[in-house]
Amino acid sequence: MTEAGAESLAEMLDERQHLLEIALWMFGSDTTADHVVQETYRRWYALDEEERAAIAVPRAWLTRTAGSICLELLADPDPGPDPGQVPGGPVAPAQPLPGPTSHRAGYGQAMLARHERVARRFAAACQAGDTEALREVLAADAIVVSDGGGKVRVAARPTYGAEAVTRVVTALLIDQPETELAMGSVNGRTGLVLRRAGKAVAVASVSVAGAEVTAVWIILNPDKLQRWR
Repeated sequence: MTEAGAESLAEMLDERQHLLEIALWMFGSDTTADHVVQETYRRWYALDEEERAAIAVPRAWLTRTAGSICLELLADPDPGPDPGQVPGGPVAPAQPLPGPTSHRAGYGQAMLARHERVARRFAAACQAGDTEALREVLAADAIVVSDGGGKVRVAARPTYGAEAVTRVVTALLIDQPETELAMGSVNGRTGLVLRRAGKAVAVASVSVAGAEVTAVWIILNPDKLQRWR
């Protein structure tokens, strides 16, 4: 991966929570928000290298693109026989944002509880080295994105599909000698921390829709692992 490529991928990982918040604010649906973010990334990787290199601020491009996808859904809430589709990929039908504040709080708590359950299934499968259980918790179209910061050799593009994601997660988190894999808090939610000789060498978090993991985000960039050490 080139230094520029590593930097832009790292920026996208940093921006993910912001993009999720944009989509959640507009739709109140974690499923829709997750798909909006994934469609945003799909459009980024649909660009050729020259087009990506011409984007001075990737974060701004991602934010505008996520907003555009949300507006597409709002403008066409009933697109026809397949309401789960938007140009370029699947997105769940928009759901109205709950009304009273107390209802929103309850909705948010339910989302967090669901994320916790699925994330713990994912973490338990990784800790046990159970690749079959790992595949079962992944959505068929799951993706994995990793950030090595140009210092750790990782794929420059996301990997798609449950089988392929299982292989990447196994290679990066499970089949690592002399390491300890434990559940931990990652951005306020359940994730995984991989340590070697007491030092964090990888941190993983997941995006969830329904009872499945739709995306795995793995940080291997040593500069970003300081606070886990």
